[in-house]
Amino acid sequence: MTDYEYISMVKSTIVRSQRPSWLLPIIRAGNRALSALAPRLAASRAERMFLTPPRARRPAGERALIASAQARTVPIGDGSHVETWTWGSGPRVLLVHGWGGRGAQLGAFVEPLVARGFSVLAFDAPGHGASEAGLVTIPQMVAAVGAVAAHHGPLGGLIAHSVGSVVAARAMFEGLETRRAVFIGPAADLVNPAVRFTDMLGFSRRVGQLMHERIARRIAMPWSAFSVPELAPALKAPLLVIHDRDDGEVPWQHGRVITHDWPGAQLLTTDGLGHRRILRDANVVSAAAAFISAAVEEGRAPGLPAGRERRAPRPAAAV
Repeated sequence: MTDYEYISMVKSTIVRSQRPSWLLPIIRAGNRALSALAPRLAASRAERMFLTPPRARRPAGERALIASAQARTVPIGDGSHVETWTWGSGPRVLLVHGWGGRGAQLGAFVEPLVARGFSVLAFDAPGHGASEAGLVTIPQMVAAVGAVAAHHGPLGGLIAHSVGSVVAARAMFEGLETRRAVFIGPAADLVNPAVRFTDMLGFSRRVGQLMHERIARRIAMPWSAFSVPELAPALKAPLLVIHDRDDGEVPWQHGRVITHDWPGAQLLTTDGLGHRRILRDANVVSAAAAFISAAVEEGRAPGLPAGRERRAPRPAAAV
């Protein structure tokens, strides 16, 4: 079985329901009934649910981190705004969070990058964190990345997590310039999360297809426009993909597919870190910071030829 076949069979779970687990059986039963009786109405409901990111209380560590930053509100061109934070001075490194995430989730990268002479820029995408709530599409997140980068100046690097990697790749395809990029636990596309989402909530496959069509009409773009493997051949920035073998939300094969199709990309495989703890692992942070810092060395990260794969040391213990 190829990686492409595997990721089409094993669906990622990066788009999650906000409902408590005890309520899910009731929601599933209702959605199954609605799917059978009124599939188009069910598709409208599924679309609203899919495009509403989960929101969670910001942990104390994140609150302390953003309190130390220079905060700024940036307009993104559709009448809405996003909140941004910067630390340090020097070439900008943009942090791009995933669906339902927040910029400060990538906070472990701030101090090491600032110590290397970079300015670190984080933001909460539309519908996420401190930015305005509501329905949000991936093109809106792409537009936000472009607006934030344009507002704060040229990028020396970019670090993205999960669906943030889809957003970053699309922004780069549309002209966003960065010297280097690091994708951590990246999703290869959005189709797999959408199928998993409708299945998880009890909608029929017919309703899932109708939702797929509704969203394509809403954004006036095909879903293939957000397939990183399809975008990758046109993208020239050196890329390091870091993906964990035990990622329970986005299978490791997503990262390997991206690496295969992105010219000169490199894959660093970790073990035992999952989808989120990987963002706080010292070895991962060090590897990403070193790769971003190596922008002056064209086409390679320190000690790793382009197109090659390596494995990171196992974490000492789970936390």
